[in-house]
Amino acid sequence: MDKENENKVSGSEYIQQSSVSSTTTINSDDGNSSDATLELKIGESYLVKKSDNEWHPATIIQTRLDCFKNSEYYIHYDGINRRLDQWVTKDRIKRLPPEELREYNKQKSTIATTTLIPIDSTTNGNLVVGSASDNTDRKITRNQKRRHDEINHVQKTFAEMDPTTAALEKEHENITKVKYINKLRFGKFEIETWYFSPYPEGYGRVDTLYVCQYCLKYMKYLKTYREHASECTRRQPPGLEIYRKGTISVFEIDGKEHKGYCQNLCLMAKLFLDHKTLYYDVEPFLFYVLCEIDKNGQNIVGYFSKEKVSPENNNVACILILPPYQRKGYGKLLIAFSYELSKREGIIGSPEKPLSDLGRLSYRSYWAYTLLELLKDCKTTSQSVKELSEQSGITQEDIIQTLSSMKMIKYWKGYYCITVTQRAINEHLALPQFRKPKLTVDPAYLRWTPRRNPNANAKSQK
Repeated sequence: MDKENENKVSGSEYIQQSSVSSTTTINSDDGNSSDATLELKIGESYLVKKSDNEWHPATIIQTRLDCFKNSEYYIHYDGINRRLDQWVTKDRIKRLPPEELREYNKQKSTIATTTLIPIDSTTNGNLVVGSASDNTDRKITRNQKRRHDEINHVQKTFAEMDPTTAALEKEHENITKVKYINKLRFGKFEIETWYFSPYPEGYGRVDTLYVCQYCLKYMKYLKTYREHASECTRRQPPGLEIYRKGTISVFEIDGKEHKGYCQNLCLMAKLFLDHKTLYYDVEPFLFYVLCEIDKNGQNIVGYFSKEKVSPENNNVACILILPPYQRKGYGKLLIAFSYELSKREGIIGSPEKPLSDLGRLSYRSYWAYTLLELLKDCKTTSQSVKELSEQSGITQEDIIQTLSSMKMIKYWKGYYCITVTQRAINEHLALPQFRKPKLTVDPAYLRWTPRRNPNANAKSQK
């Protein structure tokens, strides 16, 4: 018997059901006799009781038997982010009443309409402080709609994708649609996971996965984890420490030189990232790991990865702050750090798209604050998008998208014009999401020399 089997603690072992439907007798807690016998089918919608005791429409994705041969159902709450998908027991499911089912299906089939703002990145329009006429009746060309969808990260349907992309997206959806690891034990934290991660066979379907907070070795059993913690001598990430101020440090790690560590970092990160991350092909990437320093060592807070050579000048591939450290200013700190590196490289960068929902919120807040500060200090009556881009390091497309979301820019006769007063700028800066970040990067503490970058002189927009 191997060491881990010998040290196994109590837990649930699951047997996957191969059938696509099951018949279950349930009793509704609201006395609805129509639910006395309910046939549950994969792909069908039902009402499921959430943790707040509210009933919400959900779709059954998969079924399984627990160690006591009881049925469990993996469900997706319709219209809610996949990170809340979960396994539920049969007593939390009931049928949708016929009239509600008809209305619900009608709502699902309704196509939402959106007013589009024409985008043309080749136009270096002026930002004119004052007012401008609105032109909401302007017709949107197919190319403008495509660019709008890209900037606002509108997900295409499979029918809209080319065959190769559609096949890859379908494969990704099938592989990642069910989350098996429910909890991550990481240092002093026990964290509820959000998404599927492709850990190797034997590790990817445990209820709780144990990961060393320093070396990122992953383990199935608590006893093994405790033994490792008592023996592990690492107290900081590998690679080169390029920034330290107070209790905050950042390490640059080459995916080629520290392949195992970077792979483990990506596997753990995928538990909290829905789509965009790499798993094992880490050699073409650099990883920038943010740490909090305490008396025991340097604890990982989050990271971002970056291609060593990016033809599109992407300065971030994946970015993540671990859940226990979110809402503390670390996300914007990492974003600012990525732009500081781009400035040293002499490029105007942007994160790889599409962004996750949480990533999009952090970036928009960072972009908005940075641009508002520049506009507040503007001493002239006009300023071009190109000038704002050069001052901030933010691409023109990201600037246009950000100012559009705040209704501070209009497209008028081939130009982008700011329609904002100093008072409006100050009012925005007073809002919580646009206030000065809690944590900022001090360039004086960055000890880093850029690697040779063939795009260093390509400051023009893609």
